Amino acid sequence: MTAPTVFALTFASAVLPTPSVSVPPTSLPPEKFPISITEPRIASSPLSSTVSVRPEVEIQPEFSSEVAPLVSAPRSGGQLYLQRLSALKIGKLYTRLPSDSFREIWQNSSVQPTYEQWRKLLALEAKAVSRRNGDRQLSILLGDSLSLWFPGDRLPQSQIWLNQGISGDTTWNILARLPDIANTRPDQIYVMAGVNDLKMGASDAEIIWNMQRILKQLRAMHPRTKVIVESILPTRTPRILSDRIIHINQQLQELARQEGATYLDLFAQFADHDGQILSEYTTDGIHLTAQGYATWQTVFQDSDTRVAAAPVLAN
Repeated sequence: MTAPTVFALTFASAVLPTPSVSVPPTSLPPEKFPISITEPRIASSPLSSTVSVRPEVEIQPEFSSEVAPLVSAPRSGGQLYLQRLSALKIGKLYTRLPSDSFREIWQNSSVQPTYEQWRKLLALEAKAVSRRNGDRQLSILLGDSLSLWFPGDRLPQSQIWLNQGISGDTTWNILARLPDIANTRPDQIYVMAGVNDLKMGASDAEIIWNMQRILKQLRAMHPRTKVIVESILPTRTPRILSDRIIHINQQLQELARQEGATYLDLFAQFADHDGQILSEYTTDGIHLTAQGYATWQTVFQDSDTRVAAAPVLAN
């Protein structure tokens, strides 16, 4: 049996500053790294979003108790943040652990991490993964809260999963975060983005333009990686019309073809006859229930063969 992957990193201050990774001495066995961690202080003030490549657009993180994770799993963004931080403190990724791991640490917590703290935590996870040993494949989920809340125990455990979703994130900010995964050497990257752009008034052309830049930058950073563009899911909000989502998804499918990526249609599996997300799949018209994530998991499983045979983003 393959030994569990263990990651190493060092926390140097109380607010998750620029990450650094300890280089293991040669005397240590494979996949064992020294860890030296100082407990970080997390802001208790109301949520704020301080990182944006387009300052005039406010980012509104969606840390919400209405998101329906599995039983005994974190139910707020702050709880999930603490769980992931605790996993890193023992040199592991939370996606490799049971959903209730470190419950005694996060279950009564009401901390509210900022967008910047989330980005730094995800960058630390990516930095740790870049130091991995072994031959397990690495897949990355890149996106917003829909990716963030994908239950780790619904992901195929034959590979390592690095979750790089942040609540409220837009294509603009995902583009700005790409350097954080530059050294991860992934085998697959799943990209889902656009619904928050639509909520904030972005045009269709703006979303497609940013997605094209994301795909081109991923190709430059990871020329041998398979990139999967996931469709925007249907919603149940009058602010986002289903016809518009369908039109953007058609453009995303063509963009994926042009850029040598694979397009994964989730819309058809989630939409009712009116083009809205099935009520049993959503908690609030956008975020997913456990049943919604189960359907997403099924699409992942059904698409494995197609993704495995898909081309890589080659220059």
